[in-house]
Amino acid sequence: MDLDPELYDGLPDPVRKAWERSLTSGRAAMSRRRLLRLGSLAAGGAALAACGIPPAAGSGGGTERRDPDHSKKERVLNFANWPLYIDVDDKNKKKRPTLNRFEKQSGVKVKYVEDINDNNEFYGKIKPQLAAGQDTGRDLICLSDWMAGRIIRQGWAQRLDPAHMPHAVANLEDRFRTAAHDPGRQFSYPWAGTACVVAYNKKATGGKKVTSVSQLLEDDFLKGRVSMLTEMTDTMGLAMLDTGIDPQKFTARDFDRTLARLQKAVDAKQLRRFSGNDYLDELNSGDIAACLAWAGDIVQLRIDNPDVEFALPESGYLFGTDDLLVPAKARHRANAEAMIDFYYRPREAAELAAWVNYICPVTGAKAEMEKIDKDLAEDPLIFPDAETIARGRNFRPMSTGEHARFENKFAKLIGA
Repeated sequence: MDLDPELYDGLPDPVRKAWERSLTSGRAAMSRRRLLRLGSLAAGGAALAACGIPPAAGSGGGTERRDPDHSKKERVLNFANWPLYIDVDDKNKKKRPTLNRFEKQSGVKVKYVEDINDNNEFYGKIKPQLAAGQDTGRDLICLSDWMAGRIIRQGWAQRLDPAHMPHAVANLEDRFRTAAHDPGRQFSYPWAGTACVVAYNKKATGGKKVTSVSQLLEDDFLKGRVSMLTEMTDTMGLAMLDTGIDPQKFTARDFDRTLARLQKAVDAKQLRRFSGNDYLDELNSGDIAACLAWAGDIVQLRIDNPDVEFALPESGYLFGTDDLLVPAKARHRANAEAMIDFYYRPREAAELAAWVNYICPVTGAKAEMEKIDKDLAEDPLIFPDAETIARGRNFRPMSTGEHARFENKFAKLIGA
């Protein structure tokens, strides 16, 4: 019998191992933004009305969250985000231009803390307070879509008020308006979009293009020079697509079928290893010829190394979002809504995207980006065109029990 890990105060063992991998070698350890800013890399559906998003019928947890708000009297905001996930002044690292402008224009003093290093680790940190109906001390948090969905389903997120966010309501791009984890976008708004793609070093491949997961898994020319990611949803999602399985609808049998295909490649020593952000150095040098990669990383790497290329597989690529939401019992919901709205102004959104290089979810930001950097404005990994958007797929929401079981199987595959 499978026990629901939600019954435990701690995290289930396979999930704990997953975030430990992330802390040591994945997103949480040395993010793309951190690697590049510290100089570690070698140089080389349907739209909703613009006048407002109609309310959903109750929250995911079955509770309407309207906790007492103290924003009018307390002009403060506690914002928890990932490390180096906001623009920083190149000359004065203590300054964050867009954030400083928000403070000046709104009169709200922001305590900005980079204390989200991993979704599961952060969830474990705030879960006891949320479960006890207590304030977490954070008014605004940024989590990957699947974790944001878990918090929403448990009734631990406050419903956002569209009346306080006219720019967000009007400028949220159509493809972000509906989400499996938050139908109708009642509780969350994207901070940025994420994409997992295929990347390769054309010098290492002798000019040969690498455009599919099938090549990564089966092309003898690449044997021993391929890496995939330690993040389960990214690697399994892209492998599912290549296998003809929709990651938005997969079953446990589909998962096992895809896992077996990856295991075959591992046994044949086709794959060099599974890695976190450290794949960047090896891709940059050519030690790895081809890999699965996060799009934001590739945008930055290509600036200094023209040999690095990317491909959106014909079978599709994995798409997701990092979402802003207000936790239950947060004292300053209106202040948080004001900040969300601020970053949905095209100028601010463009400035943020120019620094973090992830997919921008704001209509009108591309025109503003052209004033900042014309090359970035044309980069399909920041501003995807219609064809690129159509090929993106999400990894479906998982129950906590499913997540634990899938992570356990994936951990065995990668030897974690």
